[in-house]
Amino acid sequence: MTSEALFEAMRRSIIDGDDERAAELAGEALRAGVDPLRAIDDGFVIGLREVGDRFSRGDMFLPEMMLAAKAMKRAVAVLEPELDRRAMKRQVLGRVVIGSVKGDIHEIGKNLVATMLAAAGFEVHDLGVDVPFDRFVEKAREVDADIVGVSALLTTTMTGQRTVIETLAAGGLRPRVKVIVGGAPVTREWAEEIGADGYGEDAAQAVTVARRLVGAADAAVV
Repeated sequence: MTSEALFEAMRRSIIDGDDERAAELAGEALRAGVDPLRAIDDGFVIGLREVGDRFSRGDMFLPEMMLAAKAMKRAVAVLEPELDRRAMKRQVLGRVVIGSVKGDIHEIGKNLVATMLAAAGFEVHDLGVDVPFDRFVEKAREVDADIVGVSALLTTTMTGQRTVIETLAAGGLRPRVKVIVGGAPVTREWAEEIGADGYGEDAAQAVTVARRLVGAADAAVV
């Protein structure tokens, strides 16, 4: 199989959400001596971006998005040992701390955003769910974060997004550290009201906004 055909098959495996095929192709790439960074960036990531685009257009739905993310994780897991052996690192676009705000135990959407951000080239630090407000500040300071992503799936917990922003400001990290908010009840108007720097309606949009905030894209939509 030529490199071009291999990359196309990788792209297809992510779009199809076929984690077995994705892992198989990652192994095939290593055996063929393909640069593992190229396998990720020219193969698997292309597929994940297409999935994100289709999801944003309403042509794909959450279950398909989750399968694509799972396939991406399996492929990267196969390639990571060789990346480490060669001491190869992808260019890091920025550091992101992400978590579901205190009182919120929902993680599917947050996990999807974390996976998409990592695939896009961000260094992601996932704090999990039910994250105390000051934990976002501690981790952002610890890793010198560029962005903090705060997820909330309930109207009763989304007010915590405002508290995270206020806590970051009190800790002296605003406005240098940017904040993206998201979750089912969250709107662009709410994001503006609480002083967030960006709003992600879905995982694909969250990546677009994150890229804009670190100057990696000229996307106009926040």
